[in-house]
Amino acid sequence: MSNTRMILVGGFLGAGKTTLLTQAAQRLAAKGKLVAVVANDQAANLVDTGTLRSAGLHVGEVAGGCFCCRFDQFLDECGKLARESKPDIILGEPVGSCTDISATVLQPVKDLHAEDYSLAPFTVLADPQRLREALAEGAASNFPDSVGYIFRKQVEEADLIIINKTDTLTEAEIAELKALVAKHAPGTPVLTLSALTGAGVDAWLDRVLSETSAGTRITEVDYDTYADGEAVLGWLNATAQLHAVGEPDWDAFCLSLMEQMQGEFRARSAEVAHAKLLLTTTGGRITVNLTATAGKPSLNGRAERTAQDALLVINARVRMEPEDLRAVVERSVQAVCNGQVEARITSIASFKPGRPQPTHRYAAVVS
Repeated sequence: MSNTRMILVGGFLGAGKTTLLTQAAQRLAAKGKLVAVVANDQAANLVDTGTLRSAGLHVGEVAGGCFCCRFDQFLDECGKLARESKPDIILGEPVGSCTDISATVLQPVKDLHAEDYSLAPFTVLADPQRLREALAEGAASNFPDSVGYIFRKQVEEADLIIINKTDTLTEAEIAELKALVAKHAPGTPVLTLSALTGAGVDAWLDRVLSETSAGTRITEVDYDTYADGEAVLGWLNATAQLHAVGEPDWDAFCLSLMEQMQGEFRARSAEVAHAKLLLTTTGGRITVNLTATAGKPSLNGRAERTAQDALLVINARVRMEPEDLRAVVERSVQAVCNGQVEARITSIASFKPGRPQPTHRYAAVVS
């Protein structure tokens, strides 16, 4: 197997990792590079996998735990992609609620698979709102501090920190966030970009393609606090087959479904870490994202009105009990269909992640 560049991008749920990887892959492909992606989640049926594949990318998937707890499966997926598509670059996106990636993924790759993979600096992508909540002194948050602990540990272990969504920020806000990061992670390089518009993506790619220092630090992690933080969220992955009665408006359907769920979350004071929908037809694709209960759903893509059949994938990570989250999603689908769309839920899983149990954990940085 040839030595393949491996670029891993961490960061909390809703930071924009999949959007960034899609942008990066498309830009790299335009330069003649072959790119593959490994998606990751606590369960199967990922919106991210569908989104990446619909962009024409070769995609592997590690489900049932983070790269750290499914390390062998992660390397198997990378090896399979390397054999089948022979990429120059593999992009990877660990689960957004996971940390300690340096000790449990980067060091083992450097130690055990250096002949196969050349690691790029580990990038942690940050949403501005979550960054303030986790790092600013006295900042209010709708999540308990155990969740903030995970985010802070993600920032601490990064080789490179990216403040995303600059299209929503003023210059003064960007300066404020950079100062927060510098105080919490002194010496770690900080870049800014908008994964949505693409501004700043090329500058980030230049760094992760040229620099060779990866996994330069290992942080101390309290796994009890880490496990508590992950268990705060209920997780749900579901798929459904849809059939429209008459001419469908899939854009309106998807937006209405997310707004229906958002209304139920708001009524229960249940904070959203990330909720996302992917609807695909034979000739179109729609995604809707919501990254905070008080936020505004964002819709991207288009599906033709002549397509009466569609596949819907729902992923939600929300501060509520899994059985309540499942009930909210099932009620919301039923309410939005309202006789105009027939929906058959073909799979649904709701749960809380188990305690992280990494395959490896290195105590020292591998040179």
